[in-house]
Amino acid sequence: MSHPPSPARRSVLRGALAASAAVTLPTTLGAAPAFARSGRPAAPWGVQAGDVTAHSGLVWVRSDRPARMIVETAATESFRQARRWHGPLLGPGTDLTGTTRLHGLPAGEQIHYRVLLADPDDPRRTGEPVTGTFRTTPAGRRRGVRFLWSGDLAGQGWGINPDLGGYRIYDAMARLDPDFFLCSGDSIYADGPISATAALPDGSTWRNVTTEEKSKVAETLAEYRGNFRYNLLDDNLRRFNAQVPSIVQWDDHEVRNNWYPGEVIADSVTAYREKRLDVLAARARRAFSEYFPISTLPPGDRNGRVYRVMRHGPLLDVFVLDMRTYRDANSPGTQASDPVGILGAEQLAWLKRELARSRAVWKVIAADCRSASSSRTRPRAGRTSRRWRRAIPAGPSAGNCRSRSCCGSSSTGGSPARCGLRRTCTTPRRSTTSPRERRSPTSSRSGSSSRALLTRAPSRRARWTARSAPSGCS
Repeated sequence: MSHPPSPARRSVLRGALAASAAVTLPTTLGAAPAFARSGRPAAPWGVQAGDVTAHSGLVWVRSDRPARMIVETAATESFRQARRWHGPLLGPGTDLTGTTRLHGLPAGEQIHYRVLLADPDDPRRTGEPVTGTFRTTPAGRRRGVRFLWSGDLAGQGWGINPDLGGYRIYDAMARLDPDFFLCSGDSIYADGPISATAALPDGSTWRNVTTEEKSKVAETLAEYRGNFRYNLLDDNLRRFNAQVPSIVQWDDHEVRNNWYPGEVIADSVTAYREKRLDVLAARARRAFSEYFPISTLPPGDRNGRVYRVMRHGPLLDVFVLDMRTYRDANSPGTQASDPVGILGAEQLAWLKRELARSRAVWKVIAADCRSASSSRTRPRAGRTSRRWRRAIPAGPSAGNCRSRSCCGSSSTGGSPARCGLRRTCTTPRRSTTSPRERRSPTSSRSGSSSRALLTRAPSRRARWTARSAPSGCS
């Protein structure tokens, strides 16, 4: 069911815009903007919320210096009768980032929050508050669920172009007023340097905002952190983060294209001095955990994991997979047996267990790689083959499981939205379908490995809507 954007939700972005004034696109390409160290702590990278449930959520921020994180929540943007949450001390150990868990929130309500950063030596000295908002998941079935999914940001050398207004796709996505955004991996391209300019086929020049960390492939922890900071230089993304909570998973380009555990980069690849992928993956994972609010992956927790299930009321469960960390070596996928597979034994057992426990009407399996690549295994419309179902949890370890995609939107439990290109599919009873992905006419510069497999409970009919976004995905 569509949720008309509320004036309060739009106006809450004014606080985010005020904070984003400290981060402006450089007028001269080749250098990142400098931030003043005098005065009070500031949060020029904005705020974001993630892994929101009916009664809890995570709020993220990055400071420009060591500071104490404080979060206030309220039912309205006036912040009358606000509830205060004391968060962590932000320091160099987490690259000045921090996450505060909110709990005891009312279900199905709009939550307004603001983040204050206090001087650790003088708590009375706080910076300008940065505001955001999100909706907690509903407790009943009456209200539908709307979410967006996509992946792949700043790939193949196409970064933030100030001439075109940066990542404008995020403003288009925000206008759909989704309940959450599912980022299905490749949130950065750590293996893709971004230069100041690129020649276009028509003879014109594409310009990029550039930073030192994006001038080469990422190898050090500082360079991986810099890749995540790069995207937050964009005003559109920061506004979107302040309005829409996220569910984030990773894929290969957070580390290196098509990487797998135990891989060693060939000596002939001179771009990398560090050849061990396990070392690079550990650094990338640390930076990834610092820059996204993920409930199961706190920074520095060696037992943390990306895979998890997010329950969005009685209508929807989202099963977030990690198809990189536990997989076996890349291969043509023709072996007779594959005991490790693409998920690993522990994650596969977890997925089977959680799917069996789920009572949601819709079950979305968020797979950053396609789970079956052969068209021969795909069932015809309205049918489900046992072979296809078996392929979902543990598909072959293909060498390259990427495919191109665009931003998509899904509405469950209600009528489809009335904007954009639209394809509506009604799943038959007792069926599992793999919805076709649609590609925006302008999304030609980046590939995507994102896949969303939707499974509907057999006792209830529902509708699934997929739309290409109004403009291309970065």
